[in-house]
Amino acid sequence: MKYFNIKAQNKDINLSYIIFPILCLFLCACKNRNYIDYYNKVYAIDSTLRVNKDTLSTIKQYKKLFKKYPPSQNERIEEYENYIKFSDKYNKNFGGKKSLYKLIPLVAPYWKFKRKDTDFFKLYKKYGIDSITVERKIVEWKNSLNKQLVDSFRIAFIRDQAKDSITGQQSLNNFRKNAALLKWTLANYGYPSMQKIGLETDDGVFMPMLIYLNHMAQIEDYEYFKTKLLDYVKSGDLPPRDYVEMVERHVQINHLKPVYGVKSTDEENIKDSSKVNHNRRAIGFPSLKQSSKITKDFFKKINKKN
Repeated sequence: MKYFNIKAQNKDINLSYIIFPILCLFLCACKNRNYIDYYNKVYAIDSTLRVNKDTLSTIKQYKKLFKKYPPSQNERIEEYENYIKFSDKYNKNFGGKKSLYKLIPLVAPYWKFKRKDTDFFKLYKKYGIDSITVERKIVEWKNSLNKQLVDSFRIAFIRDQAKDSITGQQSLNNFRKNAALLKWTLANYGYPSMQKIGLETDDGVFMPMLIYLNHMAQIEDYEYFKTKLLDYVKSGDLPPRDYVEMVERHVQINHLKPVYGVKSTDEENIKDSSKVNHNRRAIGFPSLKQSSKITKDFFKKINKKN
């Protein structure tokens, strides 16, 4: 019996030697996952698709990417949704119901607009998910939002848009109060992404963090946010566009050279497009030329729907 116990203990020790390194590798992989690489790969795949029109290759590339990274849903690329639609069209396995359910939280912040997409519901119906179930999942997503943060940022966004009765200008002091809220949120909950606070409250207060960050560029805490928020771009919580807009707003106010070149007046000021494109890749943003193409196609698509 004693021999058996020693043998069993040795077996446990041997198992720990195997499991512990695997666990460490998994944790390191999660820690080192950088969504800037993800965004750059999405733009590369999208660019190749626009040029070569090779949908089957696109499906393979997206499938490989989503195995490494939990999918995001770029507003103007809609990479995960397109991956599912392309796969369905060409009878490729995309994960069926499991993947369709995974898509719902990604489109949920835009549900006010998305629910008008009849093709979206047809796709779900094809795989046995009716519109009532989709709507119920949207409600579940709304209920999963952080109520404390939703209420806090609702007040902050109302304050953000308030104008002085005499000057008619938005108040820098209000921006400073909102900066304090953002700092507190980062320390306690991480970045207030759409998966934490949504995009619009039940009573119609619109809460795009892009505008919120734009105003952080106008106060003394800008350098802090410029450094700190980069971590959330890397983690996938903060879209590169929102970060880029904040930086370029600061550049514009202080009459500096464009870093990412996203303002309408930047074309006159960009002397070195290769440097700007390098800066864009470093943050996971498309090149000037690709960005222009994506924007044109995006608004063309919207106008066609309307």
